[in-house]
Amino acid sequence: MDEIRIQVNGRERDVPAGTSVAVLLRDLGLDGRAIVVELNRQIVRLPEIESVRFEAGDRVELVHFVGGG
Repeated sequence: MDEIRIQVNGRERDVPAGTSVAVLLRDLGLDGRAIVVELNRQIVRLPEIESVRFEAGDRVELVHFVGGG
């Protein structure tokens, strides 16, 4: 299977070609409901995480929600 290189929070990472945002989050052990995903400076909405797939050179920022009072 071919791999592509993307950047996740400033670090390069190789992923299989065709990897979706949802698969990356699962691989990282993250819950998509508690994460904001920015892909190439565009927010990926929760309903889209299964269908949005990475391309070589994509830049991904993952931001955790923090609760508090």
